[in-house]
Amino acid sequence: MREFLMVLLTAAVVTYLATPLVRRLALATGALTAVRDRDVHTVPIPRLGGVAMLVGFAAAVALGEQLPYLGQLFDSSPQLWGVLLAATIITVLGALDDVRELDWMTKLAGQVIAGGVMAFFGVQLLSLPIGGVTVLPEPVMVTLTILVVVISTNAVNFIDGLDGLAAGVVLIAAAAFFGWSYLVSTNFDPPNVFSMATFISAALIGVCAGFLPHNFHPARLFMGDAGALLLGLLLAAATISMTGSVDPSSSLASASAAAAILLPIAMPLAIMGLPFVDMLLAVLRRTRAGQLPWKPDRGHLHHRMLDIGHSHRRAVVLLYLWAGLIAVGAVSFAYLPPWVSALGILLLVVVATVLTRRPWNGTGPSAGGKVPPPAVSSDAQGL
Repeated sequence: MREFLMVLLTAAVVTYLATPLVRRLALATGALTAVRDRDVHTVPIPRLGGVAMLVGFAAAVALGEQLPYLGQLFDSSPQLWGVLLAATIITVLGALDDVRELDWMTKLAGQVIAGGVMAFFGVQLLSLPIGGVTVLPEPVMVTLTILVVVISTNAVNFIDGLDGLAAGVVLIAAAAFFGWSYLVSTNFDPPNVFSMATFISAALIGVCAGFLPHNFHPARLFMGDAGALLLGLLLAAATISMTGSVDPSSSLASASAAAAILLPIAMPLAIMGLPFVDMLLAVLRRTRAGQLPWKPDRGHLHHRMLDIGHSHRRAVVLLYLWAGLIAVGAVSFAYLPPWVSALGILLLVVVATVLTRRPWNGTGPSAGGKVPPPAVSSDAQGL
């Protein structure tokens, strides 16, 4: 655990220190989010925060190679270097979009290339925990790997709509995934907690923690597409490297055989539950309205929080609560009796629902106040 803590702290400190420098770069290159009718900020805010995150992740990788135990990951396989290369590609893609606003097809092509690079270096789905362990032809698994990368990057991009929201939600997701992958790894034969999934998750926690002080409302720098795409890719890399490593026939320290079978499939989905739900709802909403799925609108979950009457910060904190409820609740099924997990989740859902429906500031429909106009502080546009 000490080496994971070193990786986390390195990623956090380097990201935190690099962010002010990247902010200057954003100002110099004109990478600014202009003020629009649907925005909260009143002056243009620089973006490109993903560049600082990439520097933090690269520092964590460089440190990891020098550590006695985590260094073994680099000796046995070039996969982590492949993840770093893919992360660099997708961050450059996002940075170009932050400066010049690329079209959706170019951004999609870049995401596919980044996913393909990861697969080329061996970071790909090898099997699926369906009906035991199902191995499909390699072209199919590579295609599924790239699809996971595309979905994950756009899920984070869709939820990047308020100051600190995406970074906080991804931090929560990474922390939950780290806990699950670390504990599950103790059941490997032989036990080995030093897996690529735990390494990437620890570094991802640090990257988000280092960036959040600069990004929480009122934000001094937005992560932009460079950050949203990077975070989505790293989450996908952790998920892909773990899926297929878990044998559904093993106990997984689970109190339920059914949970042991379902968790390898359900866990990655639950960890990113909030961004996935927001993306799915956005696609359905826009399609029904006859719009393109990637066309921005004002119907995201964070918009609805503001419509109810929550302040900017409170809306973000409530969405943190929902993200943590979904992710931690899913993990609990692996290590607690199902009825205990279900009861705990039910109680938390009730609490979260009450807090969500009743704005703390006395405004909104439930308090008879005026509903504020929809607003968003970032520039998330999906693809």
